[in-house]
Amino acid sequence: MSFRLKDVPLLSRSIIDRAEHVRLDPDALREGWSKAKILRVDARGRVRVTESGVVLDAAVTIAEQPGEGAVFVGVAEESHLWAVRTPELDGTLKDLRTLGGVDDFTADLLATAYALLNWHDRAGYHGGDGTTTTTARGGWSRRTATGDEEFPRIDPAVICLVHDGADRVLLARQQAWPATMFSLLAGFVEAGESLEHCVEREVREEVGVDLRDIHYLGSQPWPFPRSLMLGFAAVGDPSQELVFSDGEIAEAHWFTRDEVRAALRLGDWTARETGARLLVPGSISIARTIIESWAEL
Repeated sequence: MSFRLKDVPLLSRSIIDRAEHVRLDPDALREGWSKAKILRVDARGRVRVTESGVVLDAAVTIAEQPGEGAVFVGVAEESHLWAVRTPELDGTLKDLRTLGGVDDFTADLLATAYALLNWHDRAGYHGGDGTTTTTARGGWSRRTATGDEEFPRIDPAVICLVHDGADRVLLARQQAWPATMFSLLAGFVEAGESLEHCVEREVREEVGVDLRDIHYLGSQPWPFPRSLMLGFAAVGDPSQELVFSDGEIAEAHWFTRDEVRAALRLGDWTARETGARLLVPGSISIARTIIESWAEL
């Protein structure tokens, strides 16, 4: 019983023009700065919000021209969009995971800004010789004084819905999560490993289940801090004993489709006062889209 994603995952709906030709043109970046908008992001990934949405400031209130630390996100409605890390912010602050009801523009803006800023926070020195690097290409790379260039690093991770080929799905709870919070099994791809082998290995390590019929569903950027989630589905045997060998998973259970549908109606992990046995992730995560797609079969 195979299925496809019912929707493109929220953070995958890229609608901002990344405008590579602009980021490669320092003159164009400077010329666009006068009308550009900039997103301020604090050290915890929070941004200022109002009833109208995320606050974007005029870039000229930050500096007279683009400088070190600012990253060019793209172009929307003929205006350049930038982001910058700000030590402190006033007002109502939220991050991407707590905004709720995020529209496609905001999701794209924050996902890209987070990924770039998080990389810059950790990329001040060249990985080869340890020399200082500075931003280039509007923040899409960093260079040493001798011209050596490095680009943003992305960490691939798989996330897999394991089902029995019929009416049950295997969901797991990590050690640090409250008792009702369950999700799909996931893990990072290791060096020299294919995506399919990573799915097999991670599921076996986390719950001891062997898989068959592994197939790819879709992907989603996950900038916490810089991952790319690659979604899969696979079939497992509910009669196989669950073994939590790597210590990451506290418990896992085979839930029926009706139980999953009931959990989806309750909302997400924030609905903690419902007394429910099962709560599933919110709409920002590809896990939610995968679970919804399976539940609607």
